[in-house]
Amino acid sequence: MFKAVYNQASDMPISIIIFTIMLTCLGLISLFSISMHQFGDLAITTFTKQLLFLIPAIVGFLTILFIPKYIIHKYIYAAYSLMLILIFVPFLFDTIAGTHRWINIGLPVGVQPSEFAKWIMVVALARYLSDHNLRIKRFTTILFPIFIALVPAIIILQQPDLGTAIILLMPILPMLYWVGARPFHLFILVAPVLSIATAFHTISFSVWAILMGSALYLTQPRLFFGVLFYFGNIFLGLLSPFLWNSLRPYQQKRILTLFNPELDPLGAAYQTIQSKVAIGSGGFFGKGLGLGTQTHLKFLPVQESDFIVSVIGEEFGFITISIMLIIFSLFILKIVKLAFLAKERFPGLVLIGIGTIFMAHVFVNTAMSTGMIPVKGLPLPFISAGGSFLLSCFIMIGLIIKMSDESIE
Repeated sequence: MFKAVYNQASDMPISIIIFTIMLTCLGLISLFSISMHQFGDLAITTFTKQLLFLIPAIVGFLTILFIPKYIIHKYIYAAYSLMLILIFVPFLFDTIAGTHRWINIGLPVGVQPSEFAKWIMVVALARYLSDHNLRIKRFTTILFPIFIALVPAIIILQQPDLGTAIILLMPILPMLYWVGARPFHLFILVAPVLSIATAFHTISFSVWAILMGSALYLTQPRLFFGVLFYFGNIFLGLLSPFLWNSLRPYQQKRILTLFNPELDPLGAAYQTIQSKVAIGSGGFFGKGLGLGTQTHLKFLPVQESDFIVSVIGEEFGFITISIMLIIFSLFILKIVKLAFLAKERFPGLVLIGIGTIFMAHVFVNTAMSTGMIPVKGLPLPFISAGGSFLLSCFIMIGLIIKMSDESIE
């Protein structure tokens, strides 16, 4: 077994390991800066806790390397079932920060099972799509794969954790496209979301209605289905006011302040405003390690996780953010390349799914920090503080290395 792991390590895509180390080091430096002005016992600073979290993360990575690929393939449905149970367990404990996301294990930190649901769902979906060797030409054949991702997403949404629920749904379209789903079928899945999103403005909804009609004209589906699809989406758009009223007040405020932060500069827009101030004040080269005023005077909220990009921008400048985004881009492109090189469907699908999860996290976190989208509370891979998320990221790195092998043993 040890010889097999050694051989695998010698053949692993070294660039993935290098990018992981670089991003993890950037995260540790940023968290060290945040911890410089934290009071209390040194052992419980954000930086030292992240160092401790690295131990189980590395163990998780190495454990995946020891597990044969056929074992992962064989028992992933059992892991998926266990995952569904675990994401229910937080509802049995008291709320933490108003949510049911963590399992209390009697330590100063809890376990967030929804973080592990991301990669477990991807592997389970990859097995289903590869085992059935689906020739997805009919829309009905993609319904069960959607169900695999939708079930944990709905449970997590009740915690509530909208950001993680969205991340769980993100790999569906790329993975379905990878196995040959028709673009029009994927368009059918996306259309309801766009109908709701564009319905809040007359011009945007009119443009969307024209584009939707053009797509139907070009694809020429059956008349009954085309009429039902078109007017069903129009009707769904008209229901947008009712859907808006179903949102919680803080969710409505986050969306409104995205377009006009002055509506609530000390409330819903406070985090975004302070984040943009921090990034802007850092300039091109930054203020220097430990010299960020927004960071160390505590103007910047949730700086160790959700808004870690703002800390990097303020203290290390726009150039460091740019380098970080380039590294992430190369990292994700390498995963996609490995997916193309995979000789079997199962590993290729796992790689595409994991690559999509990483890409979604990077986009949402950086876009949220710069005020491009509402605040969602999603961490940045390898950089943000958090034990469950760091462990999950390192497990996904292990899966990337494992799935870059040529075949299932």
